[in-house]
Amino acid sequence: MKNNIKFAFFGSSRFSVIILDELERAGYTPACIITTPDKPKGRKLVMTPTPVKDWAIAKNVRVLDPAKLDADFVKILNSESWDLFIVASYGKIIPAGIIDIPKHKTLNVHPSLLPKYRGASPLQSAMLDDAKQTGVTIMSIDEKMDHGPIVAQEHVTISEWPIYEDFEEMMAKKGGALLAKVIPE
Repeated sequence: MKNNIKFAFFGSSRFSVIILDELERAGYTPACIITTPDKPKGRKLVMTPTPVKDWAIAKNVRVLDPAKLDADFVKILNSESWDLFIVASYGKIIPAGIIDIPKHKTLNVHPSLLPKYRGASPLQSAMLDDAKQTGVTIMSIDEKMDHGPIVAQEHVTISEWPIYEDFEEMMAKKGGALLAKVIPE
């Protein structure tokens, strides 16, 4: 916890892991990871954790993977004092009762220049639209999807489209680096 900032990170995907790696490189490690529950995967439907849960276990960071963001889960979060929550590709809408828990509320990393490309597939939408002027947004979220005051944005110009995984990695790294700059503020 750099600068004694105690934060929880809500995420589930590879995009989230890349942001966590960028935060760690900048000296920020979450006190807790909140991710979605393990899901059956593959032909044999083996219960498989999210990439974020794997990251947390490897880094010895506490993990919570609630099936529902209900009153019982809110009690768990309220049992501690939090400075900040960070959300990046979590996969669930977070209710206001959770967003408002930390002293400095909740920030979201979104891989588009909001308000453009709201929703769950902003990277795919930018590629399909051939939107060579894109970027990442850090915003203070409210209970609506991809909504709330914009805290910071960084523009990215794409000259030639890479494969999706490379584009995702580039945007996550930009988002993580921008988030690391924003956190102290």
